Amino acid sequence: MSAESVKIDLAPAVVRRPLPGSETARVIRESFALVEPKSEELAQYFYGALFVIAPDARDLFPVTMATQRSRLLRALVYVVQMVDRPDELTTFLGQLGRDHRKFNVVTRHYDAVGTALISAMKRFLGKAWTPEVETAWTSAYGVISETMRKAAAQETGPASWSGTVLEHRKLSPDVALVRVRTDELLPYRSGGYVSVEVPQRPRLWRYLSMATAPRDDGLLTFHVRAVHGGWVSRAIVNHTHAGDVWRLGPSLGALSVVPTADQRPLLMIAGGTGIAPLMAILDDLSRWKRNPPVHVFFGGRKPSDLYALDELRRLAVTSRWLTVTPVTEEGAVPGGDRGTLATAVTQRGAWKDHEVLVAGSPDMIRGTIAKLLAAGVDLERIRYDPFTLD
Repeated sequence: MSAESVKIDLAPAVVRRPLPGSETARVIRESFALVEPKSEELAQYFYGALFVIAPDARDLFPVTMATQRSRLLRALVYVVQMVDRPDELTTFLGQLGRDHRKFNVVTRHYDAVGTALISAMKRFLGKAWTPEVETAWTSAYGVISETMRKAAAQETGPASWSGTVLEHRKLSPDVALVRVRTDELLPYRSGGYVSVEVPQRPRLWRYLSMATAPRDDGLLTFHVRAVHGGWVSRAIVNHTHAGDVWRLGPSLGALSVVPTADQRPLLMIAGGTGIAPLMAILDDLSRWKRNPPVHVFFGGRKPSDLYALDELRRLAVTSRWLTVTPVTEEGAVPGGDRGTLATAVTQRGAWKDHEVLVAGSPDMIRGTIAKLLAAGVDLERIRYDPFTLD
């Protein structure tokens, strides 16, 4: 669909009194469920509409939009899931607003996005687009936009950082370790991630998690898997060289752990390179004077996917508070479990008294959380980040 073929209702959105929180959540979830089967078409229409309304916004995006469209869908799904959890949603939107400073986004861009989103939802909902639905989506986007803009306006640090690649080496045929030193210190919490632009793929930003706790020398370590069809990840794994200059956005994420007086035991569940942010947290925990018990489940399809298992086991030898359980779907690992991560975790215990961190692919995260909820784990004790893949 070309931008020229999109017809948009450019009338300003009607600002109505917001519905009560629970009712707004219900309306947004139910209406989004109606368009979700056509979500790819909706995303395509949304960007076509956006570029008609704000032609200069096209320069903010890569030539190839497939990855960007899928990222929009994940963002929408995440916001829909969090719409009645205001504290977590506000934190996420604040981080997103600060991250968007690197694009030089201004107020009219936010307004254009709102108009394009409402236009897309109205088109794909058809007769289901009622005044109640319009009120819910209009008020919800107003909160989203205001939260992001305020966070961006209050940020005083750099919009982005420049970093030089110091080391690139393969940990497995499709996973590479990359070490980057930033020109200025990029502040982050262990478990966080940043958006990265590499010279091989300009304007295609990829989210990467740091695999070590913060250091004073500005050195960042990343684990990157070459995702099938992933333009950026494959370029990083196969074509990155020492001396390459990367551009990095501010730190994001919800996986950090801070010491508290009543620290609960920790359950960490990682699939593939999802182990990277959890290794950063383990690096941080190893420096604490008192540690909570930690049980790490590290899974992959086959034993060779568990590229960080030796390092985790070495840490477990010197850290009595740490237990590591490898999990594979095909092939056996000594001392490991067989099956999916979700099945292995729930078969080992109930975990109701644990704080839970989950990291990996979107499908793995969804499946694992569903199993944990079915096993009686409170959703409020489960943390995860939605944007870690191409």
